[in-house]
Amino acid sequence: MATRTARRRKVRSSTRSGPALRKVPTGIEGFDAITDGGVPAGRPTLVCGGPGCGKTLFALAFLTHGAKIGEPGLFVTFEETEQDLVDNVGSLGYDLHRLIRRKRLAIEYIRVERAEIEETGEYDLEGLFIRLDHAMRSIGAKRIVLDTIESLFSGLSNTAVLRAELRRLFAWLKDRRITAVITGERGTDTLTRQGLEEYVSDCVVSLDHRVTDQISTRRLRIVKYRGSSHGTNEYPFLIDQSGIAVLPITSLQLVHTATSQRISTGLDWLDEMFGGKGYYKASSILMSGGAGTAKTSLAAHFMDAACRRGERVLCFQFEESPAQYVRNMRSIGINLERWMKNGLLGIHAARPTLYGLEFHLATMHRDVDRVKPSLVVVDPLSAFTGASAGEINNMVMRLVDFLKGRNITALFTHLIPGSGMGAETEVGVSSLMDTWILLRNAPPGERGGRHLTILKSRGMAHSSVSRPFDLTSRGAVAEVEP
Repeated sequence: MATRTARRRKVRSSTRSGPALRKVPTGIEGFDAITDGGVPAGRPTLVCGGPGCGKTLFALAFLTHGAKIGEPGLFVTFEETEQDLVDNVGSLGYDLHRLIRRKRLAIEYIRVERAEIEETGEYDLEGLFIRLDHAMRSIGAKRIVLDTIESLFSGLSNTAVLRAELRRLFAWLKDRRITAVITGERGTDTLTRQGLEEYVSDCVVSLDHRVTDQISTRRLRIVKYRGSSHGTNEYPFLIDQSGIAVLPITSLQLVHTATSQRISTGLDWLDEMFGGKGYYKASSILMSGGAGTAKTSLAAHFMDAACRRGERVLCFQFEESPAQYVRNMRSIGINLERWMKNGLLGIHAARPTLYGLEFHLATMHRDVDRVKPSLVVVDPLSAFTGASAGEINNMVMRLVDFLKGRNITALFTHLIPGSGMGAETEVGVSSLMDTWILLRNAPPGERGGRHLTILKSRGMAHSSVSRPFDLTSRGAVAEVEP
């Protein structure tokens, strides 16, 4: 009986497991992560969306990465000439001429004139297939891009002929086991104009460029992926001078490592309030309070201490320019300029309204990956007044997840309107934080110019007493207990 049961289990396990779908990396930061490897090898992938959403750039990133890893590619364009294409993407860091000279990339411009297309039963794509086959053989292409599919069939109004040739094109690509990316324009009520390409493609990626409150955001969604699991959310993506990067929303599981290592706050008296040891490394800290309660100054003390330890620090400043920020901190005895000069401190300053939240978050990801800091400071979160509390919470959650995954300590400041007392202390992002510090100005009759209270600090003993302190030319100085 036991033997028979074991056999059944073996049969069940053997039917569940099978060869994994082979994939090829696109080289697009973030996209290969959410697809667990890239696009399906030897199969067609459809990338669809409206004008200006990044379809051609996505396809070019796919081809140029293949060229770098020894997989030559063919770019077939029906809209832009070779020179136009080379010039348009040159500003984004793509040197197509070099790849073409090395036989790693070929560009085939095929002009399609509506007047030259005959809509008869004899019409087919045989001539296109011969031309593509010759171009692929000339460089030994392993990857191919068709940009855009609508241009190829723009002169056809016979739906039956069009659908038949579309199926034939996709079948021809599959028969040759070449990994293909095909771009398509979005239809009115369908992903594409013809409404057929998404059904004959093995992988469908939808790109979207939307404008909300005069701020534009690009988003990517994987509509389907035959034979593979994949992320199903909408993912913001960034196009800048470094190309294209997709930003995964957040980790699906809370699997961050935790350390018992402690790091100084930069102030001896504040370290004492945390048992004399300071914050946990790679934790998230929130400093909230009313205007003039020294949130930015205490953050500067923390940055200065990290730089003194020889650690890299990255500060995202949304209210002051770097020069103004450095000057203001000099008035309390903190010299941040020296750390900027020796490369330990970087300050990225921008108005919150310059981009949408997703673009800001994508920029932060890029800068963190480039600088590789031990500490990141965001000052202040409350500057994003145009976003809802839910949107800000979502942004902070994703950023905290990202930083904890890289063992980076994060400090956020948040302005509480008014005095910073009573019900005004309810800050939505506080539940995401490991440590929450409340700052307030001392009311008349109380000693000390400002008061600091630790509302929570997970995993450590800490003082619950409100500590008065003053800002002086020597920094934040605690009041001596009477």
